[in-house]
Formats: sequence, structure tokens, C-alpha cells
Amino acid sequence: EVHVVESGGGLVQPGGSLRLSCATSGFVFSDYTLFWVRKAPGKGVEWVSSIGSRGRVTNYADSVKGRFTMSRDNTRNTLYLQMSSLKPEDTATYYCVRDHLNGDWVRPGQGTQVTVSS
Repeated sequence: EVHVVESGGGLVQPGGSLRLSCATSGFVFSDYTLFWVRKAPGKGVEWVSSIGSRGRVTNYADSVKGRFTMSRDNTRNTLYLQMSSLKPEDTATYYCVRDHLNGDWVRPGQGTQVTVSS
């Protein structure tokens, strides 16, 4: 069973930074491409970024490109998302995800809330 615990969210002013973490268990972490997605109030789930199993290849949504950096530590089974130059539109609950099934992101964790506001 996939188990993840996201952390690192909080309240930050526009232009600020946060580093999200996702501790995982229940699967062979280093075998999988992994993702960060987010959900803002009243909106659907949005893909944010992805990282290959070895951490060499990353991809980002246009809305976060150049501001967010995704990484992973395969020795600690942990995923990271470094977020900089945060904007109010980045406000959302952020989830780390392994599976995308039948058009839906499978979100096994509770997520971590990021609020960007002055």
C-alpha cells in the first residue's frame, strides 16, 4: 500500500519561498516517476511537476517553470519541491503522487497547505 506524508507548507508572503517534503513507504521508491500536484479551492487538481526515477529528468507546468524545483532522495524515499518567488495563485493544497489512473491523480496523502498572502 502506497503511503505518503507531505509536509513543509505554511503561510508565506508573495515572493517568499517554501520547501515541501514527501516521505513515502509501501513501494519501491526508486522504481517510479513521481509527481507533485495541487488543488486550489474551487478548482480541479493541477499537475505541477514530475521527476524521473533517477532524478535526472524533471518537467514543470508552465505556471511554475523557473520558480519551482523538484528533487528526490532515493536513499531516504523522499520527494521535495523547492518553491520560490511564490505568488498568490500558488495557494493550494499540494500532494505528492505516484499514480494517475483513469484520468485522475491518486492522492494517498492528506497534502500540505500552501497559502501565499500578504
